[in-house]
Parts: sequence; structure tokens; C-alpha cells
Amino acid sequence: MNRCSQKNNLLKRIIPLQAKVAIPIFSIIFLLAIPNLVQAKSNLFLFLPAIIGNGHNSAPPPGIGVLAPPGLGTPPKGNGQYTLIAWNDLGMHCMDPSFEDFSILPPYNTLWAQVIRRGDGPAIVTSNITVEYRILGNTRSDNKTNFWQYAQKLFGVSLAPNIGLKGNGLSGRMKVDTDHFVAEAIPLTEYLDSNTTTPYPYQVAELVAKDSSGHILASTQTVAPVSTELHCETCHGDNGSANHGIATGVVKQNILTLHDQNHSTNLMAQRPVLCANCHSSNALGTAGKPGIPNLSNAIHGKHASAGIDDGTMEGTCYACHPGAQTKCLRGAMFLAGKTCYDCHGNLTAVANSNRRPWIDEPRCDQCHDAAHGENSGTLYRFSKGHQGIYCQACHGSQHAITPSREKNDNIQAILLQGHAGTIDTCTVCHVTQPSFGGPHNDIMHPIGQTWVSGHQHANKSTCAQCHGTTSAGTPYSAVKVAETINAGEYGIKHWAAGYQVSCWSCHNSPNPD
Repeated sequence: MNRCSQKNNLLKRIIPLQAKVAIPIFSIIFLLAIPNLVQAKSNLFLFLPAIIGNGHNSAPPPGIGVLAPPGLGTPPKGNGQYTLIAWNDLGMHCMDPSFEDFSILPPYNTLWAQVIRRGDGPAIVTSNITVEYRILGNTRSDNKTNFWQYAQKLFGVSLAPNIGLKGNGLSGRMKVDTDHFVAEAIPLTEYLDSNTTTPYPYQVAELVAKDSSGHILASTQTVAPVSTELHCETCHGDNGSANHGIATGVVKQNILTLHDQNHSTNLMAQRPVLCANCHSSNALGTAGKPGIPNLSNAIHGKHASAGIDDGTMEGTCYACHPGAQTKCLRGAMFLAGKTCYDCHGNLTAVANSNRRPWIDEPRCDQCHDAAHGENSGTLYRFSKGHQGIYCQACHGSQHAITPSREKNDNIQAILLQGHAGTIDTCTVCHVTQPSFGGPHNDIMHPIGQTWVSGHQHANKSTCAQCHGTTSAGTPYSAVKVAETINAGEYGIKHWAAGYQVSCWSCHNSPNPD
């Protein structure tokens, strides 16, 4: 097979990891290395770019922007009969800051969406509906990256400016894929049209669902994360400790020269180089070459053997992944005090040769109960819950499980239900508040006089799912926004947002009956 044929096949396979099947997560060795798994997930584009750098011997520009500039407005109003929920398939899309020397990851942002017809029996719909997307404040990328200059050599395809590897641009129409809509490989960079020097890793996509006549049914906004923040220059700059005297003036060329010296390759003469041509990559769908470790194993293994693991997320993970300024791990797990180590283990564990990158990932049900876990044999990003709604639709993407410390991660939840966090307000999809049958087999109930007058007859083991076995309240029983209820003989109760409702909220002590 000639080089051109190989790259055309790569384009067909690129990012194919729609693998609905995930064999039980880790090998025994890997499990032993990761005792405290929580809900955060491996980002398809998070671990791989461990040696990219910024192209030259300089750190990323300071002052990474968190929010897009003000004045972008709210999405257009729908007719109230439909709900549109959208999400990014990964918590962070990483990409090379430059492509003239070598590439690990191309610009490849992907959006998913589901349209729900509201009612007392809401339904997911795809027929006779279109969903359009655009990136707010961002209409072009060709003036922000040199990807298009080298796409032919790296990926074997000639692309028009601002068109990604799957034919999508920064705005367009999503495709229907069974029960959802998708726009794959949007060539988004971290820079806005109005500011091409300050990175904005948490950009915003606006989506609009329309009927066959073009009338707006529903709309939403969701985060579109992307980052090139990598710090290869720390060790691979001209004066870096890992360069052994190599000083080309360009970080990536230092790395290639070192690779040529250590492995008897001739990569400097073959630039630009796609690393996944030799090192197999489940992210890019390449088989690699026999006897050569996969890309994730090679990168993490090499850096583990170099002794850079200092036992901290900031000192180890964020030495290479978007962290020092982007702080990619930012969702509910981060807010609860978890770090990369709690889910993925240390650098040696991630480099384990028995681990299959992007397939053997941490699972929710390794910390949460089975009712709050993924579908059997399925990765989090492909799992579905309540009536076929994808987990990410309500909970957010891996590493950005809502609520998040990044405001743009919370935009959609605030638009749909008025507050950040899991989308758990029933009337987002239901016309009237249901009194039972919530997500995760939970028995949900409305807050109001009906509940007050009849809850003493409830099955108390059911109450414990949210209120705890001692009825003292848990995070699951917290009110999302301030509530005022009439508790009958116990008076009017005022609960602030975040208050964990318990029996003690009204009674002096739990009722033992």
C-alpha cells in the first residue's frame, strides 16, 4: 500500500471510536494501581498530546480567557413544544498548536444533540427536523492555525480552508445518527475572530432546531472546549533538561531530533510526521507498525521512566495536558476534591501495556451504585439513561460533569432550568411535573401541598435513595434553587439553594413509624 492510500484509509478511520463496547475497564494490574475511581472519564483528546509544545521556545500566552466576549446574546426562542439539549462529546478537545513538524491531533471538535418533543409522555424526535450549529464569535480558523497548509501531507486529503476532516465548518447543519444529531470534526481553534492572540478554551456553540418549514422549534447554547496548552518547552526547549544538548530553536524539532538519536529514525527529514503512523492510536484509528508501542503507552511510559511523576495533578498531568491555565479537570469531581490520580492512577498506571487507550476508561459505577453507572459494556459518552437520553446530555462531558467551575460549562443548564448543575428539572421535557419514575430508577416527587399531605405513607426505603439512610439529607436531596413550601402544621419553610432537605427540615426528629 502506498503512502497516499495509507492516509486516505486513515481519513476514513479517523476518530472512529464510536466503540459502543468497552470490555471491563482495567486489567487487574491497572485496577490495583487505581484504588479510588470516580466519575470523571478519559478524554479522547486529553492524554495523547503529551509532547507537542507551542512550536517555539515560549510558554503559552498568559491570561487565557474563560468566557467569550460579552454581547453574544441568548439563543432565539422556540415554540415551547420542544427542548434541544446539546453537548460536546469530550470534556476537552486538544489539538496541535502547529503542524509543520509533527502532529498528534488535528482540530476535531464534535457536537451531539437530542431534540425532545415535550409532553406528559415526552419523546426523542429526529424526523422532519434539522439542527443547525454555529460557534459564537468564531467564523474562521484558517488565520489561527497552519493545519490546512499541512493536511495533505499529514492526512492525505486536500481541504478547503475552514473545512474539517469530516467536511464540516464552524457553522452548518448537523447529521442525524439514529437517535441524535451530530456535527463531527468541527475545525475549531481556541482563538476568536476578535482576538487571535488570547486563547479562549471554553468557547460557546449555539444550536437551533427547525421544522421542515424552517420554523424554530427550540434552541440552546453549550460549551465547545478546545486547547493547545501544552508545556513541552519546560523540558524540550533549547536549554531543557531532556534535550541532551540539542538546540534547534524549535521545540518540536528538538523532540524529533532526540527521537532520531534514540531510535535510529529519520523523522527530521520526513517532516511533517503523523506520530500515529508508527504508534497505533485508537483516537485516530491507526494500526501503527508491529513491535512499536501504541502512542499513549509510548508517551506516558517514556515520561514515567524519566521520573517526572511527582504525585500531583499540577506537577505531573498538567505538565503536559491543558492545565496550568486551562485547568481541564473542572467539573463536579474537581469541586469535590478529586484529581486525575483518583480516576486514572499515576503515570505508570496509565502507561500500562495492558491498557487499551480510549477503551479502558474509568467508570461511574466503580464509585457510584449500578443505577448511576454506564450501560453495560458501554463507555460513558455513549451511554443512555432516562427514556433514551444520553448521560452527557444531563450530566455534561467527562472532566466537566456539571456543575463546573467554568461558567460556559453551565450555560445550557441555566438556559433550560434556571440554575447550574445536572439537568434534573422535570419540566424541561415534561409539560407537567411527574410524581414518580425519575432518572436512575429514582422515585421523584414534586415539592408542594400534595407531597406534604401524603408523604407519611411513603415507603421510607425509597426516600433513602435521596434523603439518606438516616433521613438526614444528602447532596441528592439538595434543592437547586431557593424554595418556599407550606408544611402545614409545621409552618412555612424557606430553603436556600443547596439546602439538603431531611426529616429534620420540618420535624424535630425522624418519625420512627
